[in-house]
Amino acid sequence: MKKLESEKKEYWKWPEYSFKAEGVDWNNAKIIVAGIDVGSVSSKTAIFVDDELASFSIIRTGSNSPESSQKVMSHALEGTGVKLNDLKYIVSTGYGRVNVPFAQRAITEIACHGRGANYIWGPTVKTVLDMGGQDCKAISIDEKGKIVNFIMNDKCAAGTGRGMEVFADLLSIPIENIGETSLVKDEPKPVSSTCVVFAKSEALGLLRQGSPKESVVAAYCSAMSHRVFTLLERVGVKTEFVITGGIAKNIGVVSRLEKELGVKALPLPKEQKFDPQLAGAIGASLFAKTLFMKANKQS
Repeated sequence: MKKLESEKKEYWKWPEYSFKAEGVDWNNAKIIVAGIDVGSVSSKTAIFVDDELASFSIIRTGSNSPESSQKVMSHALEGTGVKLNDLKYIVSTGYGRVNVPFAQRAITEIACHGRGANYIWGPTVKTVLDMGGQDCKAISIDEKGKIVNFIMNDKCAAGTGRGMEVFADLLSIPIENIGETSLVKDEPKPVSSTCVVFAKSEALGLLRQGSPKESVVAAYCSAMSHRVFTLLERVGVKTEFVITGGIAKNIGVVSRLEKELGVKALPLPKEQKFDPQLAGAIGASLFAKTLFMKANKQS
């Protein structure tokens, strides 16, 4: 019997990519520092050359956090002529922050997302919603990006990137297209917002009943947005308000959340290339520069 070989499409997987700013003088830089955010779903590195975000990389986190950290850093440094030991200071953050062998310091993702959001959007930002792979965090910050208060959801995958991956595979919709697909004319009743297992079971039931997959994914996006809304209610939303993490790219969740809140999240600045997933890595890199300068008594 002839064996049929086929590769299963990975609907759940975000595209991996890297970015290099043009005109950066890597060889004559005074200070090169990096922040590395090893999350449960993706690993990110942001490298600053003096005061400029010069390079970043975003990849899928594998089963080995040290290996993922090495890989994402290699992608960010590729083509720059700079080696790992040329970096003056590296701070790690995220789910796997303690497993980055070349980092001099590990700092919580809450602190790093606050600092990163302040850098990306500016000092007017007061509320940050980090929608990550395994949890969501509602964070209040001051004008310098320092943490004033925060609340995390529980360990359930509903309302996180992991939960959305389950639905992307279940419905055979590329995860980067989930948000657009969910924007249906007639809003369906949300599926369960308490457990991704129950939500998946409900979704399968709807599909068997003949519901189009656009309505099913809309029902899940609606459930996610409401779950996050209840979290933000507890910390209190003060404008300006921003969203970080991979789910920030999902217009289906974001638009429904904005409607429920009655507040629009700030868009990403157009003058510089940013990705909402980078906030933690950027914040870690800024901490790295501060720590290096402090250690060397520089102002």
